Amino acid sequence: MKLSQAPAPRPTAVLVLADGLVLRGAGLGATGEAVGEVCFNTAMTGYQEILTDPSYAAQIITFTFPHIGNVGVNAEDVENASPAAATAARGAVFRMQATSPSNYRAQLDLSAWMKRRGVIGIAGVDTRALTAKIRDRGMPHGVIAHNPAGQFNIEALTKRARDWKGLEGRDLAKDVTTLQSYSHDETAWRWGKGYGKSDGKGPHVVVIDYGVKRNILRLLADQGAKVTVIPATATYDDVMAKKPDGVVLSNGPGDPAATGEYSLVTIRKLIETKTPTLGICLGHQMLALAAGAQTKKMPQGHHGANHPVKDLENGKVEIVSMNHGFTVDEATLPSNVKPTFVSLFDGSNSGIRLTDAPAFSVQHHPEASPGPQDSFGVFKKFVDGLRAA
Repeated sequence: MKLSQAPAPRPTAVLVLADGLVLRGAGLGATGEAVGEVCFNTAMTGYQEILTDPSYAAQIITFTFPHIGNVGVNAEDVENASPAAATAARGAVFRMQATSPSNYRAQLDLSAWMKRRGVIGIAGVDTRALTAKIRDRGMPHGVIAHNPAGQFNIEALTKRARDWKGLEGRDLAKDVTTLQSYSHDETAWRWGKGYGKSDGKGPHVVVIDYGVKRNILRLLADQGAKVTVIPATATYDDVMAKKPDGVVLSNGPGDPAATGEYSLVTIRKLIETKTPTLGICLGHQMLALAAGAQTKKMPQGHHGANHPVKDLENGKVEIVSMNHGFTVDEATLPSNVKPTFVSLFDGSNSGIRLTDAPAFSVQHHPEASPGPQDSFGVFKKFVDGLRAA
């Protein structure tokens, strides 16, 4: 497959894939080099939210939409709730140079912001052809490098890409989780008002942070819940010490089976004690593992804000945001676990419900707004259920 090269006469950045392909372009953001899994995201908006989503740890994101940077960045739209997850994404690949910001909420341009956060960027890449390559052959390992002097050791970068072990078998939740418990009371953003504050007088929801996105916490608080966030390594006793009415298993990066080596004991105990539980993304996969199912690596994964899923219980189709490279193998679901959502792109599982415990989960991100609010009801359903218990 032929991929076009950058028009720059002296490239200042490269993307080197493990198969030897070298893409040259103009560097932006941080300098240096980083290795990761190269994926693509089809969203037309929300690049700041994407680059700060902890689920992208150890990945290099190819943006299929060519115009990136037009709304700038601000301090409010950062999605990583934990400082440990601030530089989760390793790098970003763009078709065109980041444009100057033109938005009343912009506080900084994209390149300067990426530099502050340590994210390496390359512009001038044929992202359409790179996306087609990923779709045909799966997500490759690669190294992204930015050097203003334009000097690169391609042989060494190629070796680094080939030697990288990849995401299978890797627990990345420990790298992005909070190190200590904290409370959250910020609610969802509203036009002309910004973010509000919850009185926290509703049910107490404890969120196990495997890489939680801030908007998940906001939408829980928006339902009136008292929200407490605890580290990924929390035991069942740690959870119960907070006296929760319900527990949320958050999104996050890495292989769910690897994170499950320490988290499944906690989740199985939550199921056994009939503790109301909601899983999101990685949390969905780990709820399935705890119930006896299996997960598997996807060739391309799902990354974008235009994914249709069907609710199998009411027939409704929702347009949702997705970001995952592993999936629940629906063929392995035990008899007490019912599929509730299915991807209309490839038929993969997008949600489950346990029939013998008050636990359910979704693979997609209900806190995102591509529909624009198709899936916000997930949080209402969960919190309303706690009130009725």
